[in-house]
Parts: sequence; C-alpha cells; structure tokens
Amino acid sequence: MEQLAGTTAVVTGASSGIGRAYARALADAGASVVLVGRNAERLRQVAQSLPGEHLAVPVDVSADGGASEIIGAATDRFGSIDVLLANAGLYLPGDFAEADLAEVRALLDVNVFGAMALVREALPAMIAAGSGDIIVTSSVSGHQAIHWEPVYSASKHAMQSFTHGVRRQLVGTGVRMGAIAPGVVLNELWGIGEDAATEIAAEIAAARGIDSTDVAEAVLFMLTRPRHVNIRDLVILPTSQEI
Repeated sequence: MEQLAGTTAVVTGASSGIGRAYARALADAGASVVLVGRNAERLRQVAQSLPGEHLAVPVDVSADGGASEIIGAATDRFGSIDVLLANAGLYLPGDFAEADLAEVRALLDVNVFGAMALVREALPAMIAAGSGDIIVTSSVSGHQAIHWEPVYSASKHAMQSFTHGVRRQLVGTGVRMGAIAPGVVLNELWGIGEDAATEIAAEIAAARGIDSTDVAEAVLFMLTRPRHVNIRDLVILPTSQEI
C-alpha cells in the first residue's frame, strides 16, 4: 500500500458501515483521511480511532453548498485531494405504490446529487494536477433492476451511468474514475451493527454476506493498480448470493 502513504482521501458516509471501513483502511495505509458524515458524534468517534492525520467534517452531502464546504475544508487542511470515495447513501426498500415521496427525494438527493456535486467540486483540481482517483460506491442493484428496492436500484443505475460517462470525459487527464458494486454487506444498512459479531460470523461462514472490510480491501486494490490501469467496475458479492 506504499502508493497511498502521504495521500489525502475524502470519504463520505464515513461514520458507519462501508465508509468507516474505507477510512480505517486508508488511514492504516498511511493516507490522511477527511471523514464526512451527518452525525458529528459518530464521526468524531471514528476519527479518534484512526492513526495518522485526519479531519472530521460533519456535513450533509445533499445540503446546499455541502460539497463545496467539504472539498474546501479538505484542501484548506491538506492542500490537495488525491482520492475521493463518494460513498454516502440512503436505502429505501418496498413497493413504490406505497412510497413516501419525501423519502424518495431524500434518497436521490444523497445517492445521486450528493455524489455528483462532490465529484464536480473535486475534479477541476485533480484535472489540473493530472492525477487523482474517484470511486463511487454503487451496488449490484445498479447493474440489474431489483424489484424490492426500485428507488435505491434506480439511484445506483444513475450512478453507474454517471461514472461511465464522466470516466470517458476524463480520458487523457490522468484522473481515474470507477465504481464498486457490493452485494449483501453485513453492516448498518442491513440493520447489523459492529456489535453483532456472532451474527456476522455466521452469515460469512454460510457465504450469505460479506463484511465492510471486504469492500474496503477491494477498493484499496482498485486504488493501488498502476496508473495506466483504471478499474471501471468491480462487483463484489457473497459467494452464495443469487443475484
């Protein structure tokens, strides 16, 4: 992981689940980590557990001016950003005929607009530097329509298209962009906290779920490929997941 030592990485949704695992993995690899999340106390707890330099930015990625505040705070503290992991996300299952439209809008504001706004704020400096990495946390439901979570699935389809389109615009700039698409991850999004070690171990043993650290390790693999290699899509599933 020598390539990541001394870099600066922004991680959204860093107070729990996959984002927390990203922050820990990057800090362990020697990166300075900017942790972003809405819950200031949980964010502070994660930040305090990390080695090295870090900065907690308690901002909602979907708020007006939120992306600018996040990127501004990161550059003010560390000077530049080498890695952006656009990971913050909301989940909404259920029949769309019964959906609360306020919840639908909130999900799209975070999963789609929030991620897009951050990428927009981070890109100019990365392009000027001729280097940088952007990875979006997508989902297997961004690769196929999953009927029990149509709004969530639609948001991830949108981010897949966005990632592919912007990656093509970045050809020749030195900036890489890709998406990681997990299946069932045993974390808070599925109602499973870190304290549920027995349940997590049983599901992993049965290959019905993966851990957030599995996703973080896959992202570190993406980030540490030689600069001439861009992994556009990485789908990571439990061995026993049927979709």
